[in-house]
Amino acid sequence: MAIETLKLGLIGAGRIGRLHAEHVQRRMKDAQIAVITDAVPAAAAACAKDFGIPETAPDFRAILARKEIHGVVVCSPTDTHTQIIEEAAAAGKHVFCEKPIDADLARIDRALAAVRQAGVILQVGFNRRFDANFQRVRRAIVSGEIGTPHQIHVISRDPGPPPIEYVRRSGGLFMDMTIHDFDMVRFLAGDEVVEVYATGGVRVDPAIGEAGDIDTAVILLKFQGGATGMIENCRKAVYGYDQRVEVLGSAGAIRIDNNYPNTAVVSTRDHVRRDLPLNFFMERYVESYLEEVRLFLEAIRTGAPSPLSGEEGRVPVQIAQAATRSLRENRPVALSEIK
Repeated sequence: MAIETLKLGLIGAGRIGRLHAEHVQRRMKDAQIAVITDAVPAAAAACAKDFGIPETAPDFRAILARKEIHGVVVCSPTDTHTQIIEEAAAAGKHVFCEKPIDADLARIDRALAAVRQAGVILQVGFNRRFDANFQRVRRAIVSGEIGTPHQIHVISRDPGPPPIEYVRRSGGLFMDMTIHDFDMVRFLAGDEVVEVYATGGVRVDPAIGEAGDIDTAVILLKFQGGATGMIENCRKAVYGYDQRVEVLGSAGAIRIDNNYPNTAVVSTRDHVRRDLPLNFFMERYVESYLEEVRLFLEAIRTGAPSPLSGEEGRVPVQIAQAATRSLRENRPVALSEIK
């Protein structure tokens, strides 16, 4: 019998949890968040009030115990993800989990094994795959419109660095920021990365270096089929959120630019200018966040495969670990070295 309304539990009421709450509660007529929990009860209560979630729970296990819950949306800190995935799978709940699954490949593998054993859906939240611009680039490659890819160039720069407290626990630039780009180059190329060389430094904030991280990087990638890739990252671009891609193929090229709040161009005798790009990911990628959850719900309803499986979500973590080793050892690192 068809499920009239899918009921979800939301685990984590931070910035991204609130975004998913708003989307499900206000923009999806056939699903609702029935209960929410957060390590800070006041945060859960505020999110419940703001978005009409009927109940809060003391912890995620209280959500998993609810028989009417079909799936959970995991927006808690990264180091809690695999435990929640394993216990949710054992409880028969489908799981949407924000990226990354974990920073440790062994813990990821245990979680994926639990998902396979339980036969539930796991979808990983690499939302940029579902952005219309990146989808268009992917179609140009898959259809042969630009021929065989030779070079992939991704530029990803934030408008400003995160709080230093976040930097200290995020796992580093490659794990919390570039990981989106590692997933994107695989998605666009339709091929596997086999070697990584990373270089970078501290150019934005000395406190980031004191925390043991870098804030500016260039990563070179070799693909199994022979193509090369380059990713440019920086924690701060004074003009806003910079998200661009160019792919050169044997029969042409395709490029996508930043998204802007409007298409107006002001021309005077002194200058020609336009407004700055959309300021950050909550604005730039809002529709992709909506689409990824919509497809998760569709998979629950139809039994279709996850549109972005745990196995797919594992590979960017492996690439991030290779990039970290490359930066530390100042050499190219093959993915086969990362066990």
